[in-house]
Amino acid sequence: MKRCLIVDDSRVVRKVARRIIEDLHFEAVEAVDGNEALEACRDNMPDAVLLDWNMPVMNGLDFIRALRREPGGERPIVVFCTTENDMAHIAEAIRSGANEYIMKPFDAEIIESKFAEVGLV
Repeated sequence: MKRCLIVDDSRVVRKVARRIIEDLHFEAVEAVDGNEALEACRDNMPDAVLLDWNMPVMNGLDFIRALRREPGGERPIVVFCTTENDMAHIAEAIRSGANEYIMKPFDAEIIESKFAEVGLV
């Protein structure tokens, strides 16, 4: 079973995302910030990361840059999940190593569509 790491400081967002991810037949793992997410990746590298942009401790951009430097860190498909709709922000996320992005609020259809685009489902 594929693993998806859900990284968001909002418990509600993590809960909603977990339900969607599990319905797509992924094992879901959660982290509340980029630092916790990086530790989770070091323990067991996921197949996918659903990543929030704005978080305390370590934000999404800092996390993805650190992830891509880790052994095996090039492997996970990273989908940024953000309220930032400015093309400069999106371009920065892609340059930093994100594979795709979705806008908040999201639903099951949006996540499934993006996961299909990047070959996860």
